[in-house]
Amino acid sequence: MKKPVFGLILGGVLGVFDGLSALISAPETAPGIAGIVAGSTVKGIITGALIGWIARRLDSLLLGVVIGGAIGLALAGVISVMQKLSGQPPYYWQIMLPGAILGMIVGYATFTHRERKVA
Repeated sequence: MKKPVFGLILGGVLGVFDGLSALISAPETAPGIAGIVAGSTVKGIITGALIGWIARRLDSLLLGVVIGGAIGLALAGVISVMQKLSGQPPYYWQIMLPGAILGMIVGYATFTHRERKVA
């Protein structure tokens, strides 16, 4: 499986858990959990695809983890700012920390993933 596809799938799966973490960090968000999980899944898919694309061009595991964390943090930061601008209470750490962790995990897994050549 190609690295971008692997990153996209892994990012999507981990995005579900990223969204579900809102139930732990901010239980008052429970009524909107479906939208949170959907948004986190899309954020994870985008993060994974970007990391997979970068993983095909770089060969450093350390850079992969750092870049993955930075991408996850940046996308989560955009979501946090959008939330604040829409008048909702800001949940910066509750959104950005799981986003950064997702990016680091996807970065590690994608950079260590071996692409198989199809005959």
